[in-house]
Amino acid sequence: MSIFKKQISLYLVLILMILAFLGGLIIGSNNFTVDNNTNTDKISGQVLDKDKLPDYLTKDVNFNLFWEVWQKIQASYIDRPVSETKLLYGAMSGLVGSLGDPYSLFFEPVEAKKFTDDLKGKFEGIGAEIGLRDGIITIIAPLPGTPAELAGLKAGDKVIEIDGASTEKMDLDAAVNKIRGKKGTAVKLKIYRPKDNNYKENDIIRDEIKILSVKMEMKENNIAYIQITNFNEDTEELFQKAVNEILIKNPRGIILDLRNNPGGYLDRSIEIASYWLSPGQIVVKEELNGGEKIQHLANGLAQLRTIKTVVLINGGSASASEIVSGALQDFDLAELVGEKTFGKGSVQALEDLSDGSSVKLTVARWLTPKDRQINVVGIEPDIKVELTEDDFNAGKDPQLDKAIEMLTQ
Repeated sequence: MSIFKKQISLYLVLILMILAFLGGLIIGSNNFTVDNNTNTDKISGQVLDKDKLPDYLTKDVNFNLFWEVWQKIQASYIDRPVSETKLLYGAMSGLVGSLGDPYSLFFEPVEAKKFTDDLKGKFEGIGAEIGLRDGIITIIAPLPGTPAELAGLKAGDKVIEIDGASTEKMDLDAAVNKIRGKKGTAVKLKIYRPKDNNYKENDIIRDEIKILSVKMEMKENNIAYIQITNFNEDTEELFQKAVNEILIKNPRGIILDLRNNPGGYLDRSIEIASYWLSPGQIVVKEELNGGEKIQHLANGLAQLRTIKTVVLINGGSASASEIVSGALQDFDLAELVGEKTFGKGSVQALEDLSDGSSVKLTVARWLTPKDRQINVVGIEPDIKVELTEDDFNAGKDPQLDKAIEMLTQ
């Protein structure tokens, strides 16, 4: 599958592909005692209570094997001494990794902070949406008020070099990683602007960027267009503001764009679905170990229930996006247009540990209100419309065009 098919465009906030597997996140906390040194690059840090093992570990497994390996590393490894904190974090990563579940992960403190910042829609960089067009790293849009906009970057600008490195064979993720960086630091971009047939070098100072997860505009024929990029902390508040504006305009229809939305908080998906579903209707079912099911019910005022709605989906729509689109499809409250969704239908619980690290574990799977599996299977659109690479390079959007057509018939 090409990079284009995986993700048409990428916000700088989406550095880690882990964001593609967020959805339905449950936040919790737990107690775990380790040394409070969070800088794993230092040769410091001491693990506490190494000699205190729970009874069940002494009975079920020979945990002395773990300490044998630990001691051999400290006694024989060529680059010893090795930070005990580093060894402990590595062991915990391996412990979670042994589950063979790509969505269960251990985060060291720095990674844990990045993860929660991404959920808040915050990152440090220049604030530009970039994508691949004709195989070239291209500015899709500078975000308003960001260093990218203030530096004069414009949609369609081709990024030829990043800090002197050619982007000719650079993939999208690598470009994003090079452009993103610490607030106050500079990144040099060499830009080619086709319209002016002109090259220009820009030294841009990175800053903290706040990404709004909801965008709304009115399209032709009084059609309201709402795009949700992630189900983050700010989503419900921003969506409510958009709905208030939409209701005043008495729209002919609504387009809800969930394409390339990797998910986010479970609560946000329930709140958004509740703008269409009646109070008490099932938004999603949570299937636990053993087959027990928990129903999550709509809790809003169904303000958009009577307005004809089309939902745009594609292979980048995952998790919380699939919860919302699946619920609206099950209750015939919207028609889905585009391509089959990602199929990420598992539930993760995020547990904060006492030293600032965290662990994210899969604890359940999602089912639509009509008991359709989301995991692996995904959500099929009612009307399949592909957005090809040629369409993208030409600036065309046949999926959006089809939605507008359906709402104006």
